[in-house]
Amino acid sequence: MDQPTDSEYLPRLIDDVIKDDMRLFGGVVITGPKWCGKTTTAEQIAETKVYLQDKVQFDRFSKIAMLDPSRVLEGNTPVLIDEWQKIPELWEAARYQIDKRKAKGQFIFTGSKIIVESELEHSGAGRIKRLKMRTMSLWESGESTGEVSLRGLFDGQDSICGLPEYDYYGMARRLVRGGWPDTIGLNDADCYKKVEGYCTAIKDYDFDSDSEKEATARRDRSGRTLHTLLRSLSRGSASSMSADSIREDMAKGGNMEVSTNTVHRYLRLLHNICLTDDLPAWTPRLRSKTAIRTSDTRHITDPAIAAYFLDAGPEDLVHDPETFGLLFESMVVRDLRVYAQTMDGHVCHYRDKNGLEVDAIVHLPRGRWGAVEVKLSDKWADDGARNLLKLRDKVDSDEVGEPAFMAVVTADGAAYTRDDGVHVIPLSCLRN
Repeated sequence: MDQPTDSEYLPRLIDDVIKDDMRLFGGVVITGPKWCGKTTTAEQIAETKVYLQDKVQFDRFSKIAMLDPSRVLEGNTPVLIDEWQKIPELWEAARYQIDKRKAKGQFIFTGSKIIVESELEHSGAGRIKRLKMRTMSLWESGESTGEVSLRGLFDGQDSICGLPEYDYYGMARRLVRGGWPDTIGLNDADCYKKVEGYCTAIKDYDFDSDSEKEATARRDRSGRTLHTLLRSLSRGSASSMSADSIREDMAKGGNMEVSTNTVHRYLRLLHNICLTDDLPAWTPRLRSKTAIRTSDTRHITDPAIAAYFLDAGPEDLVHDPETFGLLFESMVVRDLRVYAQTMDGHVCHYRDKNGLEVDAIVHLPRGRWGAVEVKLSDKWADDGARNLLKLRDKVDSDEVGEPAFMAVVTADGAAYTRDDGVHVIPLSCLRN
């Protein structure tokens, strides 16, 4: 992908997903972390735009909504309601208008907070499609050659080749820079300042607007508590770190004594503002009676956030391959999720009681699936391939089918296909 000029919109893979869903549903709601590009993406489609983030517009529209929420939704369609959760009555009003008009593509809601269905009068099922937007993949930011297509692997491509444009250190740089649109084209120093500004502002603009502030934040939140928790989560990236383990790590690593209940409350708040993006477990039927572990693996929504809270720059990561490997796994998971979304797919992980782990399972409709192991270097591709082949032999293929592909995704090296059929793919060669 070519990088845009300042005045150009940087195309996102979710663009076509939104357009297709607008063709089928009365509206869509796009949820994702702040500054990931939700509003800018929605603006490319919307005809009428309502910005509730703007204080003047919010004050005016909140007064109108008290009398008649449907008035806020007036205008040429699609109508964009940005940060709609500030006036949740608009959801029910939109659902009613969709039913009344009997038309598709009426509304686009964007928000940086997840609203659970129990908080709404009506879920919007069948009328409003929910979409998750993430920070940019390397293909979207113009930092992948795109020589290997995930869709191509699912379609049966049996041989690949490609060369990334940068090496191990270059991947560390890109991890620390993050996937926010505003960082495209910036030099490293300016980019890191942007990331720092994002991370230091989290406690100010997210938690203060959360509905649980009175119940939780006043009692036990402080900037230091949040910083220590996020640092622990960052250390536990790509692991199944429990709340008790996080609490113990906060006490040991940050000299911070908190209760497990407090950790749970913070984790829920971080999830609701899309700062964490944990990966669920895949539970296929196996040939053996091996028990599958069902706990999620921990992931912060962009690995640059984890690098910030670990105070890790590119050089630090290069000299600490263990930490680099964990954060790189989060980076790979993020990109796979972005790519899989364009095919109506989702990503899981696999782990069983016998110690077999596979970092990512990409699952598409109609039972198609592919397995991915993440390794920092193709020097360790043998280890990843062994795990993938063990998983293939463990699952009941009569129930879940054979894997469409097996791949080891790396930070460096070349893209190629091994004699055992396992692909080795540098992340910077991959696309949807």
